[in-house]
Amino acid sequence: MTKNIKVKRLPKDPGPAAWNSILPTATEYPQLNSDISADWVVVGGGFAGLAAARRLSQLVGNESIVLLEANTLASGPAGRNSGFMIDLPHDLNSETYAGAHDHDLQQIRLNRAAIDFARDMAKEYGMGSKVFDPCGKVTAAGSARGNGHIESYRQHLEGLGETYRLMNATDMKDLTGIDFYRQGLFTPGAVMIQPAAFVRQAAQGMSSRVGFYENSPVTGIDIGAVHRLITTKGSVRAKNVILAVNGHIQSFGFFPRQLLHVFTYASMTRALTETEVKKLGGVSDWGILPADPMGTTVRRSSNLMGSGNRVVVRNHATLNQSMEVTGRNLRNAEKLQDRSFARRFPMLKGVEMEYRWGGRLCLSLNSMPAFGEVEQRIWSAACQNGLGTVKGTLSGMMAAEHAVLGQSEMLSEFLDHQAPSKLPPEPFLSLGANMTMKWKEWQAGIEL
Repeated sequence: MTKNIKVKRLPKDPGPAAWNSILPTATEYPQLNSDISADWVVVGGGFAGLAAARRLSQLVGNESIVLLEANTLASGPAGRNSGFMIDLPHDLNSETYAGAHDHDLQQIRLNRAAIDFARDMAKEYGMGSKVFDPCGKVTAAGSARGNGHIESYRQHLEGLGETYRLMNATDMKDLTGIDFYRQGLFTPGAVMIQPAAFVRQAAQGMSSRVGFYENSPVTGIDIGAVHRLITTKGSVRAKNVILAVNGHIQSFGFFPRQLLHVFTYASMTRALTETEVKKLGGVSDWGILPADPMGTTVRRSSNLMGSGNRVVVRNHATLNQSMEVTGRNLRNAEKLQDRSFARRFPMLKGVEMEYRWGGRLCLSLNSMPAFGEVEQRIWSAACQNGLGTVKGTLSGMMAAEHAVLGQSEMLSEFLDHQAPSKLPPEPFLSLGANMTMKWKEWQAGIEL
C-alpha cells in the first residue's frame, strides 16, 4: 500500500542571500515542469545536497541522479552563511565551543574528511582562492571576558594536541586594520569560502552528471516500490531518495519535536571606495570568529567577480519554530549589527549596509544530527547543528555511502551518535530559549 507524505511548508528566507547577490548573474537551471524518472533524487541544493550528489556520482556508475532545489541555487541558507569550514570543535550549544575529549577527536577526523572532500571539489571544478581559501581561522576577543574564552579554548586545544598560535593586539590590527581586538587564536585547519560562489561552481561542475532543477519544491511524496516526488509543476519517479533539507526535514513529517529552528542575522556593506579601503588597512580578505559563542562574526572580502571590497557582520539569534521570522526580529538584528559595526570600524563611519538578511539553522538539544533511513530507501541528511558548510558536506557524503554501500569505515564512525533529543513543550521551549539567548547576548558585552 502506498504511503503519502504531504509537505507541510516550503522554505521562506528573510532578505536577500547577499553572497549570491553580489556575484554576476548565475547559470539558470530549468524548473521541473514534466514527469520524469531517475535512479536517485536528492532534495535540496545546499552543501548537503551537493555533497550527496557528488558522492553518489562516484558510487553508482551510470545510474541517473536528479537534484531538486526549492528556490535557486545559493539563494537559500547555503548562500547566507558566513563561509567558514571549521575542522575543530565548534558546538554552538556549548559555552566555549568545546566538548568531551574523545567526541571532539572523532568530530575533528570527520570534519577534516568533509573539508578534504570539498577541497577535491574546489580543485576539480577550478575554484580559485577567493572561493576556497585554506587560510585557517582566527578566534578573537575584544574584552577581558573574551580573553577568558580564548584561554579556555587554548587549554582545550592543548589537550587535543592541536596546533595553534596566539595573536596579540598588534597582530590583530595588522590583520584587520582595526583596534578592536585584544587577542586572537589562530588555528590552521579551517577553510574560508565564498559560499554562494562555491555552490554555483560545484553545481556547474557536476551538471554533466547530475540533472539540476531549480524553483522545483517538493510538495509531496508517494512512497512505494518506486517513490514519486511531486513538485509544483512536475514529478520524479525514483527508487532512492536523499532528503538534504536540514530543518525542513520536519516539513516532511520526520523527527517531530526533536529539532530547533534558529535564525541568525547578518548585514553586508556596500562596496567600499578606494579611499575607504585605505582608511581601513589590514589585509584584503579575513574572517574573525568570536571567542564568545554569542559574539559577532566579522568578514572582510575583496573583489571577486566585480563584487567589490565589503565587510559582513553577523550576530543575534532567535528561535522560530514556525521557520519564519518577524519584522521585529529583523529590526532588532539591524540595530545590533549597526552598533557592532560602529564599534569595530569607526574609520568607516557613514558606510551603509547594502544587504541585510536572516539564515536558517537547525540544531538539536544534544547536538546530534537527524540522519538515517527514515522510510525504505529514503534517507535523511539533516540537522547540521549550525555548521552547514562542514556538517552539511559530511552528512551528504555519509547519506550517499549509507544508501549505496551500507557501511564504510567513515560511516561507522559517523553513525556513532544518538538520536536528537525530544524537546520541551511549547510555549516553554520558545520562551525559555529566546530569553536564554538574550541573556547570553547581554553577557557577551562588547563581544557582541
